Amino acid sequence: MADPTDPSEPEAGQVFESVEERVDQRDDWARRRRKGIPTDKQLLVIACMDERIPVEEALGISLGDAQIFRNAGGKVTDDVIRSAALTANFFDTTEIIVINHTDCGMMSAPDDAVVDGLEDVADGSLDDVDLNPALPSLDIGDASIAEWVSMTDDIDDACQAQVDYLEDHPLIPDEVAVHGYIYEVESGALRRPGERVSEQVNTRVSE
Repeated sequence: MADPTDPSEPEAGQVFESVEERVDQRDDWARRRRKGIPTDKQLLVIACMDERIPVEEALGISLGDAQIFRNAGGKVTDDVIRSAALTANFFDTTEIIVINHTDCGMMSAPDDAVVDGLEDVADGSLDDVDLNPALPSLDIGDASIAEWVSMTDDIDDACQAQVDYLEDHPLIPDEVAVHGYIYEVESGALRRPGERVSEQVNTRVSE
């Protein structure tokens, strides 16, 4: 039996209208690209693939609010630019947020160690390794494997550099707002790059 106090219950004589509204909403959801409907917040999020980052929860958003692009380190790669350019120019996205995080795996080893490890897996030189067999046109060109992997030294500097790069990129419209945050896995909260709260509250500053 339906709960008579449930506010979602349609009023008498309005069941048809209620059903029609839900059908239309489902149609909009299923065909939003064909109908030109942007994300609910007109937002693209670029984040690390790390399983500890609850992107929607951290930003206070829900499913449908944003397009989320995740890769190792939350790096603004050429493929990120490709996706950002398409959504900003054709899908009405007006805001981009970059989320990097503390204790990132991309800070866990020096570049040469990563290259050595990949060479071991490939049984030798990486020069002939096909890095993108599904999309051969999206390869790394003349870049080295170390540049392609792109390990990170300072997560705050990396986040700000990626925000600056997106802001200055010719394929990203000037009116698109770009912001960056660091997700602290130890606190479960976001902060701005370069604003480590612990350095302010745990260090005595001479007046």
